Amino acid sequence: MLVTPMRQTRHLARIVFLGTLIVLIGLLPVRAADRDRLEAFLEVTGFGVALDSIALAAADAPVMLGLTASDFGHDWARVAGEVFDTARMRDTGIDILSQTLSDEMLSHAADFYASDLGQRLVEVENASHMIEDDAAKRAEGEALLAEADEARITVLQDMNAAVDGAGAGVRALQEIQLRFLLAASYAGVLDTQIDEGTLRAMLAEREDDLRAALRASALANAAYTYQDLGTDDLRAYVEALEDPLMARVYELMNAVQYEIIAGRFEVLAARMADMHPGQEL
Repeated sequence: MLVTPMRQTRHLARIVFLGTLIVLIGLLPVRAADRDRLEAFLEVTGFGVALDSIALAAADAPVMLGLTASDFGHDWARVAGEVFDTARMRDTGIDILSQTLSDEMLSHAADFYASDLGQRLVEVENASHMIEDDAAKRAEGEALLAEADEARITVLQDMNAAVDGAGAGVRALQEIQLRFLLAASYAGVLDTQIDEGTLRAMLAEREDDLRAALRASALANAAYTYQDLGTDDLRAYVEALEDPLMARVYELMNAVQYEIIAGRFEVLAARMADMHPGQEL
């Protein structure tokens, strides 16, 4: 499943508050899906791999503080692995989905991704999610875009617009950064306390630049991920993504993913305080 990933902090990745999920829960009149069906849903759609790939975002934490993983000593890899445990993140995703994903939404998305086209899409998306070298992936994607015709570029742009139709990606990244930096400040990872209002204002000032960077990054990522699929197949994918029910599924998937990311980064900030005496922001 193509989901806007947090990993764009390294190449500037694409939070919806948990409150959004609460609103969605209130709007859903149908029975929530059971756990077995949700686990199958994670597999057939590829959303399980998307959740697993969140673990790769741990490397972004020191960068947001102007540091490197080596600044936190030899225990960094162990601590990051414990915080971004893939089984824990999948369990959290399933817990949230069990309260928000209706049978109708689950069946609609699962039916599409179980199709021949759907499974081919999941295969390339899963492979792309787990590539750690984002810089190399983006460079290759940009090279592919330079050679692509207008029709190909347009369908990739339409796909990204369909995945994040509400433009939540920028707000998501801003909220993740805000929550992490505040948590790091409160935990004593930083020598100085951060004022939330000042930080929000700084993020707002950079919003236009961030939006442009995310758009360019998402386009290069899509060019890389779908390079082996034909333009007609991608048009069919866009049509599926633009279906109102699928749009609701993606709104929920993005919200789930972003909330897990933000929550894990807050936990990581607390653990980082025990690994390093503190730094100026």
